[in-house]
Amino acid sequence: MGNNVTEIKQDGFEAIEEGMSFAELFNDEQLNVANVGDVVVGTVIDVSDYFAVIDIGDKSESEIALSEFKSDGEKIEVKVGDIFDVFVEKREAEGGLRLSREKAIGIKVWEDIASIEEADGTIQGRIDNRVKGGLSVDIGVPAFLPYSQIDLRPVKDLDNMIGQTFDFKILKYNRKRNNVVISRRAILEAEREKLRETMRSSLIEGSVITGSITNITDYGVFIDLGGLDGLCHITDLSWGRVSHPSKLFKVGQEVEVKVLKYDKDTDKVSLGVKQLKSDPWSTVEERYPVSSQTVGKVVSITDYGVFAELEEGVEGLVHVSEMSWSKKTRHPSKIVTVGDEIEVSVLNIDVDAKRISLGMKQLQPNPWDLVIENYPVGAIIEGKVKNITDFGIFIGIEEGIDGLIHVSDLSWTERIKHPSEKYAKSQTIQAVVLKIDREHERFSLGIKQLTPDPWQQTVEKYPVGTPVEGKITNVTDFGIFVEVEEGIEGLVHVSEISKDKVNTPVGMYNVGDTLETKVISVSAKDRKIGLSIKALSAGNDEGSMDEYQKTQAATGPSTLGDLLKTELDNQDN
Repeated sequence: MGNNVTEIKQDGFEAIEEGMSFAELFNDEQLNVANVGDVVVGTVIDVSDYFAVIDIGDKSESEIALSEFKSDGEKIEVKVGDIFDVFVEKREAEGGLRLSREKAIGIKVWEDIASIEEADGTIQGRIDNRVKGGLSVDIGVPAFLPYSQIDLRPVKDLDNMIGQTFDFKILKYNRKRNNVVISRRAILEAEREKLRETMRSSLIEGSVITGSITNITDYGVFIDLGGLDGLCHITDLSWGRVSHPSKLFKVGQEVEVKVLKYDKDTDKVSLGVKQLKSDPWSTVEERYPVSSQTVGKVVSITDYGVFAELEEGVEGLVHVSEMSWSKKTRHPSKIVTVGDEIEVSVLNIDVDAKRISLGMKQLQPNPWDLVIENYPVGAIIEGKVKNITDFGIFIGIEEGIDGLIHVSDLSWTERIKHPSEKYAKSQTIQAVVLKIDREHERFSLGIKQLTPDPWQQTVEKYPVGTPVEGKITNVTDFGIFVEVEEGIEGLVHVSEISKDKVNTPVGMYNVGDTLETKVISVSAKDRKIGLSIKALSAGNDEGSMDEYQKTQAATGPSTLGDLLKTELDNQDN
């Protein structure tokens, strides 16, 4: 190297004149090429274990700690020959400089921030971590991304965004406070508005498009069509039952939909998913004809029956009365549970009302079909008492079949005020089959029919003219009831008390007294015995009997048993 310097250049610096000696050069303050606070270009001329030696063309080289060259927090990336901006922090007393690469980067970033904000441009940044109220983003300097500016809609999984790089708009900044607020939403809104304009011109009712689900509510699903949001109401999601849209779809899922209605004035779009398929009810009669058998899935249980899904959009009701042949009322939940697959028979279809009546019991043998064959009239059966009522007792014959023994068929002669006086639940008893009404599903039984009717013997035992003695059981205005023997009562009509006219026997006779009478009529069919006191007088038998027969039509039943039976017969009818 000569004593004169012809030219020295350092990134635009040109301050040496021809003929200037090195002695003059090194003693001249002009060699101080950088001032404190400047950002200048430096070149790496050496790298040690802890420092990188930087030449910026000043009197002497300077050092920068290797920690300022770390990439991703750990890896050091620097080598001889690298050129980059550095910031002049301080000039040392001995003439050296304190440099900083990090501060130079920061200054450059702030300059970029200012120009980008002024030009309404974008800056790229990487999301570092979550902070109070939003996210911290590295754009060269730490920037704050508020929750409301992250996306067009609330983001559920913010942690998933950490480490990702996006473009951002600068909302505001303050260099002195090192404060920058940025927005990703502003960019997305601008992009969305462009898409919306395109969608407005191309969206046609009846068209089929694909969108992404952005939100799910109780009443439907919101779908992003690309610039415009549309609503698919819960009733348009499926032809079948939908308990909640979330059972069918999830946020982020892409779904094909049909545009049902588009209001250009309000940008409201109504969408449908089920409309992509034909209405299953249009051909339901062909696929499920009446009397056909099929399989359904129980989807709902109520007090009055169960709803079974035959296919998507087609449900039928199995009424509780069609679930079992048994007359015993059972809640449907005792027979089936939601999710069960059940075999059913199609009973009726109303396409207009979209209703199908189904039956389960129709697939099982009807026990009444075999009743007449297995239990003919006159047969003696045995069963347990299942229920006791005022009017009789019910006997369990077999599953679904109960027989009724009316109170009037419990005994030929006993006065039974209530069946519970003689019988108890679960008691095993025998009875005779009296009548089977298949149409109304009624099975009539009798206990008294197990023994002969004592009235048949009464006719032979008490012929007309026979004197009898018995105890008075009741005294009424129209006559006196006398117990001829246990279970057999006769009536002394008021006209048969005396030859003299008697208005009423009440007060003349007392219950429990013994009374002598004579039989003036007897009928096993009508179960009546006519008695007379005045007939005890000789020669009056025939006249008394004629008089009695004339009054029978007016007086009605002649015993308390007959009165009770007549009343029960009236109730039964």
